[in-house]
Amino acid sequence: MNFTELKEFLDEKVVLYNNKNFIDSDPVQIPHLYSQKEDIEIAGFLAATIAWGNRKMIINNSHKLMQIMGNSPYDFVMNHKEIHLEKLSNFVHRTFNATDAVTFIKALQHIYTTNPDLESLFSKHIENNSTQKSISEFKKTFFEIPHLQRTQKHISDPLNGSAAKRINMYLRWMVRNDNNGVDLGIWKTIPTSALSCPLDVHSGNVARKLVLLTRKQNDAKALFELDSNLRLLDANDPVKYDFALFGLGVFEGF
Repeated sequence: MNFTELKEFLDEKVVLYNNKNFIDSDPVQIPHLYSQKEDIEIAGFLAATIAWGNRKMIINNSHKLMQIMGNSPYDFVMNHKEIHLEKLSNFVHRTFNATDAVTFIKALQHIYTTNPDLESLFSKHIENNSTQKSISEFKKTFFEIPHLQRTQKHISDPLNGSAAKRINMYLRWMVRNDNNGVDLGIWKTIPTSALSCPLDVHSGNVARKLVLLTRKQNDAKALFELDSNLRLLDANDPVKYDFALFGLGVFEGF
């Protein structure tokens, strides 16, 4: 395919998958449970954090986490007592365990107590129309509280070579207003042009078949290559093509 054909092909796939039918089988349904900004961003952050492995398990465990928090994540984060955290003692999703969950609740409380909001932490470190430094700086702030070293692995750092798939997906949810009801678009201070594609095995394999990506590893260098090519297709909204790449890989076995 030439450039025009490739763009037309991917634009058609974006239309096919970037609609409300996508929500039923995706963790993005978790932040959609809420209407208050803080509830949406906390629910989305926690769901994105455990978004690896079997998708049905991700969704089920995200719902369990919301139920443990009384389906009021912001209230739980800000007003919990130690006794409330005991409800998390049996929570586990793959390598994300109860200790990690408790640390994440305390870290979020620290962030909301010491910053205007979660959005401001990401928006103030955007560089070169990229959110990758923002993610790295967010991780530093997140782990200012006492924590076990092992818990740090649950937030990736792009500046250490990671593609940071889950947190890039989270930023897509919060920033991108797609007018189709999938991404929530509640953060207004970060441009969609600065977002990066949530690069995983599915989107990576499809991107290589379409020659949007040549690097074999799914790491930060691969993400930069993919982002650069997606920005050629749409400079203002490059991550809309995540729907096309993911849909082609997961639903069509492309």
